Amino acid sequence: MSQVPQSFTTLEERITADYPTLSRRLQQTARFLLDHPQEVAFTTVAQLAQQAGVTPSTLIRFSNSFGFSGFSEMQQLFRARLFDELPNYNERIRAVRTATGETPDSTQLLWEFASANQEALQQLPDRINPDHLESALDIFEKANAVHVMGARRSFVVASYMTYALHHIEKPAFLMNGLGGMYSEQVKAVGTHDALLVISFAPYAQESRDVAEEAHRRGIPLVVLTDSSLSPLVRLADVALIVHEAEVKSFRGLTASLCLTQTLAISLGVRQDKALDLKKGLHKPDPS
Repeated sequence: MSQVPQSFTTLEERITADYPTLSRRLQQTARFLLDHPQEVAFTTVAQLAQQAGVTPSTLIRFSNSFGFSGFSEMQQLFRARLFDELPNYNERIRAVRTATGETPDSTQLLWEFASANQEALQQLPDRINPDHLESALDIFEKANAVHVMGARRSFVVASYMTYALHHIEKPAFLMNGLGGMYSEQVKAVGTHDALLVISFAPYAQESRDVAEEAHRRGIPLVVLTDSSLSPLVRLADVALIVHEAEVKSFRGLTASLCLTQTLAISLGVRQDKALDLKKGLHKPDPS
């Protein structure tokens, strides 16, 4: 069985290659999907079926024929395409309005974002491997200092993590790339330090370069990312996979911030426990 496509580009290539062997109805579906990717990203199965002139079951059958468990799984690739190709917020807003015909008011958007982020937070503990969480803490605890890097959208999470580490008195440095100096900043990471790289699709090249250099030098590397297929996972000593909320192609950061807060506070608890143990060992004998 062929592997399930993991990107819109791969799906497009598969559809193009398999097109001659598809039934007439599935060929009709294929033409519509590839000709209207923006609408496919947001419209319901029923609405798309009506626009394509097929039945909803045909759309589901089409997605199944390419290995997807359902239409919504395939639809995620169309949404990811829009996210990657339209990085500008205004362009994405216009794309959503064009595809759906909706102009949501602020209250409606607040409910949608709040509900989606709430669901992402509820699922977070079950999706994080406890062993990976403890391994990441082991790396941070042993490190002389923790360097944190996150480019573009990830910068918010990296900045907060650095702030939190300072408050538990763990030496920490934010790699901010000021003046385009990421390569110089990664050279400042010592062999007894640790590096946390935070990166989400489409995975900033700066993040990849920093992770590659850390991996090459043997620096303990923890990666916080959004997929086990992320190019950073193969470089990491520990990878923490976070699934963020997404509303109309706008992705949140709530789960990532919650996870970094957990890492920082858990590390603080470890440090405090180690300090108490050290004090106990040096307590004078009352006899």
